[in-house]
Amino acid sequence: MKKTFLLILLLNLCVQFYAQNKLSSKDSINTFYNQLFKNLKTSYLYKNDVNWKGVIAETNQNLSKYDNFNSSLSEIEPLFNKIGATHCNIYYKDKVYSSSIKLIKEKLSDEWEKAYMSKPSFKTKLINNEFGYILIPKMIFSDISEKNVHRIAQPLYDEIADLKSKNNLKGWIIDLRFNTGGNSWPMILALYDFLGNNDISGSLNIDKKQINKIKLDKGAYYDNSKKVSYITPHGQLLDKAKVAVITSAATGSSGEIVALSFKGRANTIFIGQETFGATTGNIKSSLPFASYMALTISYDCDRNGNYYKTISPDIVILKEDNFENLLLDKNIQEAIKYIIRV
Repeated sequence: MKKTFLLILLLNLCVQFYAQNKLSSKDSINTFYNQLFKNLKTSYLYKNDVNWKGVIAETNQNLSKYDNFNSSLSEIEPLFNKIGATHCNIYYKDKVYSSSIKLIKEKLSDEWEKAYMSKPSFKTKLINNEFGYILIPKMIFSDISEKNVHRIAQPLYDEIADLKSKNNLKGWIIDLRFNTGGNSWPMILALYDFLGNNDISGSLNIDKKQINKIKLDKGAYYDNSKKVSYITPHGQLLDKAKVAVITSAATGSSGEIVALSFKGRANTIFIGQETFGATTGNIKSSLPFASYMALTISYDCDRNGNYYKTISPDIVILKEDNFENLLLDKNIQEAIKYIIRV
């Protein structure tokens, strides 16, 4: 009898624990998605185009099938697809959740894919003792404080400045072919010498009216009047130097912002492929459980207020990459032709 009582008690405790755990999971799901919808309804660029009542009702119905928070995050993709949030991402425990990825594989060369799989990092290189080469890949990090952005940007700038100071170069090649996204701030700061003390880009609202300007001044990056971060510059500016910007079909988001910053700059040419088409501005928006999202709130524009859905090259080069020998790379060859042209 005693054993039977203990067994019943144990089963009852297990049932209660399971019920509480399930309730806790449901609460977590509700807490997360309620905040997500609040963020989207408040700030999302296309918020007025969305039937929020219908979208929320459908999403909540879909969420009812999930018993734990982690699995419920698979609902992000159909939700973002439904509202057209193609540039929004959610970051949780080293995982990224987004809308369905636009397929561009057929546009990219085998050489590009091979090099991309090796996870290329930022680098500078001297080509033929005459041309400076700068490879800027994606850069993703969560700490966007002024101090941390400076910590990332300064060594990149110094590497470029070192190449500048030790060589008498005819021109520069900025390679954005692997720049698929991330944070553009350290990239822009690293390229300060080329952009100089100027307005370089900005943001537009849903009506394509300019709402802010991005400018560089004495090594500092300003969003309107707010100082975002800085580098300590040294040596002469290169704002009149010849520059070739190379893009691929994978160049997106931060890569496109960097390219946009060179629009309207003198002595600049764009070579390669039409870019991915993520030319909207994101902010970091907090979510529950130490997660956050990149939330689309604006369109990106160049220094003159012009919006580009994608960035089209002046010289189109398709699938003629060679990252093992840059002198055999058709994009590099065209860049050199431009630089040495009188």
